Amino acid sequence: MFAEPLLEPRYSEEVVPFLSGDGRALHLVHLRGFEGADKGPVVLVHGAGVRGNIFRAPVRRTVVDALIDDGYDVWLENWRASIDVEPGDWTLDQAAVLDHPPAIRTVLEKTGADTVKAIIHCQGSTSFTMAAVAGLLPEVDLILSNAVSLHPVVPATARWKLRYVAPLVSHLTSYLDPQWAFEGPTRTARMLTRVVRATHHECDNLVCRWTSFTYGTGFPVLWRHQNLNSRTHDWLQDEFGPVPFSFFRQMERCVRAGHLVPVDGFRALPEDLGERAPQTDARFVFFAGEENRCFLAESQRRSFEHLERFHPGRHALHVLPGYGHLDVFMGKHAAQDVFPLILSELDRPV
Repeated sequence: MFAEPLLEPRYSEEVVPFLSGDGRALHLVHLRGFEGADKGPVVLVHGAGVRGNIFRAPVRRTVVDALIDDGYDVWLENWRASIDVEPGDWTLDQAAVLDHPPAIRTVLEKTGADTVKAIIHCQGSTSFTMAAVAGLLPEVDLILSNAVSLHPVVPATARWKLRYVAPLVSHLTSYLDPQWAFEGPTRTARMLTRVVRATHHECDNLVCRWTSFTYGTGFPVLWRHQNLNSRTHDWLQDEFGPVPFSFFRQMERCVRAGHLVPVDGFRALPEDLGERAPQTDARFVFFAGEENRCFLAESQRRSFEHLERFHPGRHALHVLPGYGHLDVFMGKHAAQDVFPLILSELDRPV
């Protein structure tokens, strides 16, 4: 069976650097359609241990293609969790206070726009939502969140793993890296790869199996294999990198609390930001794969219900049957199943 041919990109690409609030060198990737953009800028924010490129999987039509064809000016934000920037420990708080606000300011300065829309995924979503509900992103008027935002809910086995297994492994290494599938640099890395080989048999792609070991419990965790074409499944081997235990420690506290919990003491982030009224006028659209094994769809349902208490009828929730975590964006049928929903929500008047 022959692979479906990919369409040639119909846009230019420019890397736009910016500095985080603590001086880290970060950047945006600006993707500009050749026919112009009359609907303004939209920023796409990736999850942990990947990069903005995760929105450009080798499928016939990516979410970037769909946005550009619909008239949007597309920006991919590479924040401190990106594998395309200098690695190190990080927390959601740091991203919320130090990364996302200057990224949005950079987009507004470069485009001259007054407002911007955002599509945010996983830990890009949690940290960006933290910033938004704390009032740090007043120029963002629509936020489309996938997988998880204010209220992380994980399967019971993943909760147990976060609470008991992660602290034990963190005594051996300060981070996990799916690239250890190829050649672990330490004895611990090689030992963990043996554990992955022994416990995960869902496919012959060891990086894919490593991501399941890293991000939860399941076979696999981050997508449904039947939703990916073979080219994407192979491509994923180069798209996952290190994730520090500083993140996993914070996420365990959040899961235990039932909502996001700041850990760094930034005055800009109130301790009850997962419970209080949001300090933003942005409309939120929540997407959740019904089959997501990384963060259960209940995560987004709780966040939707929470925000609806303060602005009834303003927000939206879409639970996507047959989809998991990342296949919402990179699934071989996402262009038909998911992207029209994304565009209709972005195009709806705020």
